[in-house]
Amino acid sequence: MDWGMANRLSKLFQPDGNCFYLPIDHGYFQGPTRCLERPGETIRPLLPYCDALFVTRGVLRSSIIPAGSKPIILRVSGGPSVIGRDLADEQITTSMEEIIRLNATAVGVSIFVGSDYERQSLMNLSSLVNECERYGIPVMAVTAVGKELEKQESRYLALSSRIAAELGARVVKTYWCKDFDRVTTGCPVPVVMAGGPKCETELEVLEFVHDGMQNGAVGVNLGRNVWQNPHPAAMMRALYSIIHEKAKPKEAFDIFKELKNKG
Repeated sequence: MDWGMANRLSKLFQPDGNCFYLPIDHGYFQGPTRCLERPGETIRPLLPYCDALFVTRGVLRSSIIPAGSKPIILRVSGGPSVIGRDLADEQITTSMEEIIRLNATAVGVSIFVGSDYERQSLMNLSSLVNECERYGIPVMAVTAVGKELEKQESRYLALSSRIAAELGARVVKTYWCKDFDRVTTGCPVPVVMAGGPKCETELEVLEFVHDGMQNGAVGVNLGRNVWQNPHPAAMMRALYSIIHEKAKPKEAFDIFKELKNKG
């Protein structure tokens, strides 16, 4: 592995091998998502426990302070909106020159296995890997499911994750699901968890994150379950304790309650 690639990957994972990425890229298809209307203000109290930000170039330029920034995973796919015909109809939105100019540590692109745009999204990933490998920039593949949320099962996610790795992704972001070890065992590159199922309580979030970590995930790329929580900093710290301090869900929940009551 070339020095540049190795150096960038070392910024994405902490010495324990784990990671906590904070995605704030939702506006690229959802617009001003609740609690993310002013992303710079939203993330400011969360940054101490964040290992990298997943963000679009527009929000990066407008809302992220360059000095002392966390590593940047740059969202480089997009096109359709949440009110459009098909969320899977994505293209690459950002040039290689722009990726380098913005000093991205890594880039992220969605794939939509099983959709009408499966081939297109997989070719987006392949083309991006071809370019980014030339410059030592890791690619994170996001196994998106569009509006077809019933596909959040281990068989589908294992298939999507393995294909992403086979096509050259250095990291795969996928949903947590039951039998999550089926996903991680079949994927030869690090797997980070996205949001997972809809959770009614903080403890449920902490439980699925802990389960995923116990079953092969190296961390999370988790947004709405943090910054849409009424106590986002407390939630961030509780999740950090699971990812980097090996806390169990109830121990992490105690941290959440303590900080919530202080705050």
